[in-house]
Amino acid sequence: MANLLAFIDGSKHPVAEACRKHNGTDPLHDYITPNKSSQLVLSLALGLTSFLVFCLLRPRWTGLYAARKKQKNAAAKLPELPKSLFGWIPVLYRITEEEVLESAGLDAFVFLRFFKLAIKYLAFVLFFVLSVILPVHSIYGDEEGKPKGKEALLFAAEESDDKDRQHDAYLWVYVVFAYLFTAAAIYLIITETNHVIKVRQKYLSMHSTVTDRTIRLSGIPIHLRSEQTIKDAIENLQIGKVESVTLCKKWHELDSLIDQRMATLRKLEEVWTVYLGYSRRARKLESVRRRHIARGEEASGDRDEVESLLHMNEEASLEDDPAIRPRPATRLWYGFLNLQSRKIDAIDYYEEQLRKVDESIKTARVKEYAPASLAFVTLDSIAACQMAIQAIIDPAPLQLIANPAPAPEDVVWRNTYLSRRHRMIKAWTVTLFVALLTIVWWAIFIPLAVFLNIEAIGKVSPSLKDFLCAHETAANLVGTTLPTLALSLMLVLVPYLYDWLSNLQGMTSQGDAEMSVISKNFFFTFFNLFVSFTLFGTASQFYKGSGFWDYLKELGPGQITSKLAGSLSNLSGFYTNLILLQAIGLSPFRLLEFGAVTLYPIGLMGSKTPRDYAELMYPPIFSYGFYLPQIQFIFLICVVYSVLPNSEWMLLYGIIYFLVSAFIYKYQLLYAMDHRHFSTGRAWVMICNRITVALLVFHVTMASQLALLGAWRRAILMIPLFIATVWFSIIYSRTYEPLMKFISLRSLRDAQDERHENDSAEREHRTSTSVEINGRDLTRTYVNPSLVIPLEDVWLSKAEAQQASFMIDGNENGNGGGIDGQV
Repeated sequence: MANLLAFIDGSKHPVAEACRKHNGTDPLHDYITPNKSSQLVLSLALGLTSFLVFCLLRPRWTGLYAARKKQKNAAAKLPELPKSLFGWIPVLYRITEEEVLESAGLDAFVFLRFFKLAIKYLAFVLFFVLSVILPVHSIYGDEEGKPKGKEALLFAAEESDDKDRQHDAYLWVYVVFAYLFTAAAIYLIITETNHVIKVRQKYLSMHSTVTDRTIRLSGIPIHLRSEQTIKDAIENLQIGKVESVTLCKKWHELDSLIDQRMATLRKLEEVWTVYLGYSRRARKLESVRRRHIARGEEASGDRDEVESLLHMNEEASLEDDPAIRPRPATRLWYGFLNLQSRKIDAIDYYEEQLRKVDESIKTARVKEYAPASLAFVTLDSIAACQMAIQAIIDPAPLQLIANPAPAPEDVVWRNTYLSRRHRMIKAWTVTLFVALLTIVWWAIFIPLAVFLNIEAIGKVSPSLKDFLCAHETAANLVGTTLPTLALSLMLVLVPYLYDWLSNLQGMTSQGDAEMSVISKNFFFTFFNLFVSFTLFGTASQFYKGSGFWDYLKELGPGQITSKLAGSLSNLSGFYTNLILLQAIGLSPFRLLEFGAVTLYPIGLMGSKTPRDYAELMYPPIFSYGFYLPQIQFIFLICVVYSVLPNSEWMLLYGIIYFLVSAFIYKYQLLYAMDHRHFSTGRAWVMICNRITVALLVFHVTMASQLALLGAWRRAILMIPLFIATVWFSIIYSRTYEPLMKFISLRSLRDAQDERHENDSAEREHRTSTSVEINGRDLTRTYVNPSLVIPLEDVWLSKAEAQQASFMIDGNENGNGGGIDGQV
């Protein structure tokens, strides 16, 4: 704990402290007001290298860097990007918001709109910082811009009498600009929200899909749990006609059988692949394709050419006759406690298992199941749907609650038949686990600080300790770059854990789960990278080597508050380095999709069947829950430190971060990555709420800084601003949030007047994928796929399918599932 406290407090940084004892120098004094050259050089090297490598690989690896453009119909109308090194940049820049909206949907539109809001706000703040606040700090502050003279020494409550202050009028800058910047933020929230609402209302009104006409009806009482009864109950409200009702039932048995069948099917495909040798030929094909890429012969990565190579490879391999190979075998355990075993033919065994599962599924599909308390009701018009959603249907609490329905392909059918109690238990269990994880994150921060302790390094390698104390650049890397890199790595890895936890909460749509991921990840970044660091920094000021708790008991509330303010100010250098690394280094690095590139060879080595290789072709998934919280946190830090000394660098790097990231995310959303879940722009409300949180933290920070400098009367003036911001948040939730959740009836009427009869096909454009099963489009029908999905056969390549069919016809034991010719 002592090492962590010393690490957070720059004046007691472990490397600096040890070096002072070692040779009287302090190379890490710049940890708090850092020498930015080393961090800037590292960030520029990483960022420029990543960007140039991406520009070189983009026209060659189109299967990765243009995956969405090649595979999604929604991206077909986007302009083709030139294959030149930098020619794609102006083309991407000229893509308008309307094209983004039509191609990527409302979620991408509001996501990119937040960058515009942040850039406008930070540019406004930076102008006043450079023109007013920076000159004031340079005149009334020391060489680092901090208050000089008596004010800098006022850490105790008894020294806070305003009578002794004759030269602190400049502290009114904190108050005036706190009010000004808050007003600017609220103005931008209102204007941008009005724009988003206008676009959203028009967009949803003009797209009459089945999702827009469907309600999710939960809390259905037992006596209404039949489709006809629900239909009569809704139509008796006289708001419209009901087109269809899908009453969710307890399909757990059927869903489990579908999972069991897929597992058996994959095992059968694997043993067929081993027998037919597809895996070896596929790897040969991959080697051939890589050699073509290296020579520039397959720069486009065209799928037709890959298939032709596959066909040639298959014909060349026909001489390798599978009939001369032994059939694969598997070990079957039986008897008492499964202690006996014998080897049997693996293909025959899994085909028989597949046949049995298919028979069970066919029986389960016609079986009657107990109804659940949730249904999807599709009405004849969007207006009728909106009236049902915005009204209270039943006088009893928690009964017949109507909410907007997710898209059919977005429904998590396994969670639709969970009871409300079961769902609440799962939600609270995950929430408690997330709270307990905070202790785990603290346990990770402490070893990190121990590792950075120069004395601990000296015990392992004394020569390394001498080297750090003798070289300022290396010491700066240890004190500034390593912490930011380690925390940036955590920001990348932790969202995967929270994504897994959110999917365990029992939510009925992937869109709801993604909103939960955004909340959890923001809590992690805000609490661990801001609140915890501030608290540890404060504790480090109390730490005196021993008797920590005794010393803490001697301090009063005023002294603790002053220490908190001092710690918050001291951490500005660390956050500046973090934003610098994110803006110039890691944001361009994100273009390379390093995770997908790294996992591809691993997936290729583990792939055996044609299905495995086909899954490698899927485009990477863009999850807003992975990226939005980090962006919100960086904006929060810029807001909080906007008036404090040395904030000009943080604001400048913040503007660069939002400019670069907006361009990078625009490319990934439109061309490279798939985003499957639809929330109709609901993330915008969450974004504005996070901005409000940033303003409230900003007010507390200003009040604490003024209290630290003894300006108690001016600190009290922050209270009305804090209350006004809370009041605005309440008003915003009551007036603007409903318009981000519902569609107004007037917007529907206006859209109806503008709509023409011949654009019905265009109105269905919002659903970017189409999945037809047995003549039924699952993207426009609310039905559990387990009820209608075809029981497909194994996937084999064409030549191998012919061989397998020949051998099955001539084998009396080959009576399992057939084989199709899918690749």
